[in-house]
Amino acid sequence: MTCYSLDGLTPVVDPSAYVHPSAVLIGDVIIGPHCYVGPLASLRGDFGRIVLEEGANLQDTCVMHGFPDSDTVVERNGHIGHGAVLHGCRIGADALVGMNAVVMDNARIGSRSFVSAAAFVKAGFECPEQSLVMGAPASIKRSLSDQEVAWKQAGTREYQQLAQRCLTQMQVCEPLSEPEPDRPRISDSGLRPKDSTS
Repeated sequence: MTCYSLDGLTPVVDPSAYVHPSAVLIGDVIIGPHCYVGPLASLRGDFGRIVLEEGANLQDTCVMHGFPDSDTVVERNGHIGHGAVLHGCRIGADALVGMNAVVMDNARIGSRSFVSAAAFVKAGFECPEQSLVMGAPASIKRSLSDQEVAWKQAGTREYQQLAQRCLTQMQVCEPLSEPEPDRPRISDSGLRPKDSTS
């Protein structure tokens, strides 16, 4: 990772967390245990504080930033999809923010809630626990079922396992010029529906 101290504050990364080498951490950033930070993520603690609590993931090209004296927080087991932007907001425990969604200042996403892909959550927006938030501007559409929340929790566990796989198995390498015969596959996580014939 590319890591910068600023104004005497150095980013903190728990040893059990995985931060991709292309991610950028600046200043007041705190990454807790078992977190995953994907390629090209930017966590800019140059004004406010940036926090990923235990088990949270922040995927490829996500941005976390805020105004001076603000906190931008993803609580325990939060799940932030590819390309999302979080600015001075709080994402509740076990919540999901979909791909390319934007969550603005002082917004609070309740625990176990989902923000849909490409949603725009206005500054100051609040939603109760276990809500589905969609649209641009976003609004609360309905409550989520326990089954939907369980699906999200399984995905978050996959990212927690991915953090450990990356810590122990990922290596810089040169690409091959062609696929090897009988090229193996990375094993199925079990999240996709199985074919009824298999």
